[in-house]
Amino acid sequence: MATEELTSQTFEETITQNDIVIIDFWAPWCGPCRSFAPIYEKVSENHADIVFAKVNTEDEQELSAHFQIRSIPTLMIFREQVVLFAQPGMLSEGQLEQVIAQVRTIDMAKVHADIAAQEEQQ
Repeated sequence: MATEELTSQTFEETITQNDIVIIDFWAPWCGPCRSFAPIYEKVSENHADIVFAKVNTEDEQELSAHFQIRSIPTLMIFREQVVLFAQPGMLSEGQLEQVIAQVRTIDMAKVHADIAAQEEQQ
């Protein structure tokens, strides 16, 4: 599956209508971002059930600010609208596959229950 560009107009819908969404925050001038792009694209082909998206931090400064992106590339993974992974820096193909495998095994019912409990305490 090819990666798709996310904008502030398409972000919310993409996150809410897909189970797992992986987002690469990048910029065209960023060397490590350009090095990571083919790895990201290749891994996306192995996971047709996951949305692989990219946010150009130059064009989408509002989104970048909202998620406090300070370093690029930054990878962020949402599952059921919850951020489960957020890390700056490049990952190898094997590392990215490993993170995806871990995200798939997380008990989301427990995650949602934990979030609800935290919200009640506030």
